Amino acid sequence: MCFSAEASFTGGIIISAIGVVTIRKVHKPSQILFASIPLFFGFQQFAEGLLWLTLPLAGYGIVQRVSGYTYLIMAKVIWPVLIPLSVLFMEDSKKKKKVLYALLLVGITLSMYYASCLLFLNVSPQIDCYHIKYHNDFPESLALPALIFYLTATIVPLFVSSIKKTHLLAICMILSCLVTVIFFKQYLTSVWCFFAALISGVIYWILNDSLKEFNLTGLGLLKKPFREDSQ
Repeated sequence: MCFSAEASFTGGIIISAIGVVTIRKVHKPSQILFASIPLFFGFQQFAEGLLWLTLPLAGYGIVQRVSGYTYLIMAKVIWPVLIPLSVLFMEDSKKKKKVLYALLLVGITLSMYYASCLLFLNVSPQIDCYHIKYHNDFPESLALPALIFYLTATIVPLFVSSIKKTHLLAICMILSCLVTVIFFKQYLTSVWCFFAALISGVIYWILNDSLKEFNLTGLGLLKKPFREDSQ
């Protein structure tokens, strides 16, 4: 989280708690990965909290390196694959699955790019005012295409999905990104992940709503299932 160690650890605890409750709402194996997203966010915030604690101190180079790279791997490498993959698992429509496979390929391509950058290029996290800035040697010419690929892989699948209310999650993520770009552009990686973590409650809402409709459908009280008919 982007403001202090206390904010990171507090946020990590709250978001992880949301993740545990969200997991309990799972009623189909295909939902497990999607339900686990808040837990990933929580772990990510704990990693940055540790970075906040160790950056001002000497002699903690290894801890700084591990926590910094843990945060960046989750933000840059895991998320572009996790989002489209989790949505793909829940999707029934064959036509939409084809689109989601294409978006997953975009995410995998981007993840491979960021993984190579993290492996071969320098990254130096630094505290700048009340934020952590991740200085890096990534190619500047590829920064904008990478951002477009990132947003495509992490947001578009939520609009494609036939699962109810995932589009609301996508809208929240778009608004978070806009606020970050407008007001915190230099701290994009840290601040956007902070806002994205805050919307973990929406994931709980989606699965909770799914469970209610699943139960009602099982009792024969709903004519329409939670998912749209496969096409």
